[in-house]
Amino acid sequence: MRQDSRLSRMLHVLLHMARHDGPMTSETIAQMLGTNPVVVRRTMAGLREAGYVRSVKGHGGGWTLASDLSDVSLLDIHRAVGGPRIFAIGNESDHPACAVEQSVNRALDDALREAEALLTARLAAVTLAELAEDFDALCRSRGTGAAG
Repeated sequence: MRQDSRLSRMLHVLLHMARHDGPMTSETIAQMLGTNPVVVRRTMAGLREAGYVRSVKGHGGGWTLASDLSDVSLLDIHRAVGGPRIFAIGNESDHPACAVEQSVNRALDDALREAEALLTARLAAVTLAELAEDFDALCRSRGTGAAG
């Protein structure tokens, strides 16, 4: 099964934007991600609607950050890009007649609810500023600039 990589891809883009002087065009971002500028614009639109980025059309335009990195969590970005449910696994039927399936559903529901709460809390606790700090530290330790 193919994984949904919108969150990691947009986090990648946002960190580059944070360390880039000036706007980044959809074409530049698309080249960085190995995708089409239309896909970039569609995905970035969710971030713009949430107020995390802004866009300017025309010569010298492009995408820029619109919020402080310390005010934005990984969960915020997940939601803004229309991320899928945290877990794709689930029950075959929500209202089964079979007692075995009812028992299985209860066990799965409880486990998935606990796991989703834990992951959601962790995503909410990590800010883009923390990712940027980690990125900067990696670059310093490697003696490199903002590539990656």
